[in-house]
Order: sequence, then structure tokens, then C-alpha cells
Amino acid sequence: HVQLVESGGGSVQTGGSLRLSCAVSGYTYNSYCMGWFRQAPGKEREAVAARDRDGSLTYTDSVKGRFTTGKDMAKNILYLRMNNLKVEDTAMYFCAAGPQCWVRTDYWGQGTQVTVS
Repeated sequence: HVQLVESGGGSVQTGGSLRLSCAVSGYTYNSYCMGWFRQAPGKEREAVAARDRDGSLTYTDSVKGRFTTGKDMAKNILYLRMNNLKVEDTAMYFCAAGPQCWVRTDYWGQGTQVTVS
């Protein structure tokens, strides 16, 4: 049974930082591409960052240079480090896993809210 559980969301001021974590269980970590999506009220869900099975990283243009994703090998956690946060980063953030980054996603976490003001 695959489970993805996010944590680390919260409220911060513009320019602040947050670190989201996604605890992974139920499958071998490198079986899937893992990534982060977000959805703001009234907007479509968008891909934010992804880590493919070969370790390659991909980011949407609006977060390049500010967000970093990676995995904590010891804890089997995917993280998203977010620096220099902007109001437009406010959204529900979801961890996801699937066979093809950003194209096909089979598993989703429950989401964690990030609010920047």
C-alpha cells in the first residue's frame, strides 16, 4: 500500500523560507519519479518540482533558483526547500509519485498548505 504523507506547511512572510517533507512508504523509493505540485484557490494544479529515478531534477520556471527538491536517504523522505517565498507561492502543496514525471502520476499525498503574506 503506497502512502505519501506531507508535512511542514505553514504561514510565512514574503521572503521567508519553509521546508516541506514527504514521507514515503509502501514501495521502493526509486521505482517512481517523485515530485511536488501545488494548487491555489481558483487555479489549476501545477507542477513545481520533480526528482526522477536517475536523480535528475526539474523545476517550473517560477521557482527556479528559489526552490530545491531532493531526498533524504536515511529517512526515505522527499523534501522541498522553499526560499525567498512570494505571495504567489501561496497554495496547497502535494507530494506525488508516478512512472513519468509531471505527465503520469499514480499516487498523491493529502497536501499541506503554504500561505505567504
